[in-house]
Amino acid sequence: MKFEGTETYVATADLTIAVNAAVTLERPLLVKGEPGTGKTELAKQVAAGLGLRMIEWNVKSTTKAQQGLYEYDAVSRLRDSQLGDERVHDVKNYIRKGKLWEAFEAGEKVVLLIDEIDKADIEFPNDLLQELDKMEFYVYETGETVKAKHRPIIIITSNNEKELPDAFLRRCFFHYISFPDADTMRAIVKVHHPAIKDALLTAALTEFYDIRETRGLKKKPSTSEVIDWLKLLLAEDLTPEDLKREGANLLPKLHGALLKNEQDVHLFERLAFMARSGR
Repeated sequence: MKFEGTETYVATADLTIAVNAAVTLERPLLVKGEPGTGKTELAKQVAAGLGLRMIEWNVKSTTKAQQGLYEYDAVSRLRDSQLGDERVHDVKNYIRKGKLWEAFEAGEKVVLLIDEIDKADIEFPNDLLQELDKMEFYVYETGETVKAKHRPIIIITSNNEKELPDAFLRRCFFHYISFPDADTMRAIVKVHHPAIKDALLTAALTEFYDIRETRGLKKKPSTSEVIDWLKLLLAEDLTPEDLKREGANLLPKLHGALLKNEQDVHLFERLAFMARSGR
């Protein structure tokens, strides 16, 4: 079982090495990188490349680790007991299985994505240490132990919004997805827009990397945003000459796909004003 990328996902050599190392070591793969660099998509493509089913757990700021295991609905059971419902005699009727339980009881090996783990409370990763390490957990309400039938491939993503605990990091294989260089980005774009002309692609990527390197930019445009931008350029049938930014025209064409806050738009407007003033 070896991941080598897919037809729709350009995986660099270091990324494929990281995925396969995590699979060999049977450890969770912790993936960090700028938003929009394909961390979530990686899990989907690993599943597709290896022919496995994917189970996705999207973490939010209110998510608790226990929800990944199971939740006991005591309120519903109390209500049913008051109504004389026969279901009340079996506590299993009030156990809601979480994503880890689903992955553990799967009859085949699966890919489990724990997406954006850094959004949750700082204790969230620590609360999953034993479960991810031993691949089992205890259900107090039923007295059963749920063990993984097949150890899942676990991919955990983080946008680095907060530091993760050392004890958690020790149990993971780590990989940072660097922002793609121009050659890699060209290959990525070709996957999504195979018919794009080389002249337009070269001009657009030159423009894109110039924008990313602009000093004072609050949010640099990401891979997903340049793909959307190129889709718009193709839809508008723009040429490489249309992309040139000169003098007062320093805002990129269709800049709403690349610049996502007013501070960055104002930055380019100020640069245009300075260019007009000859400063």
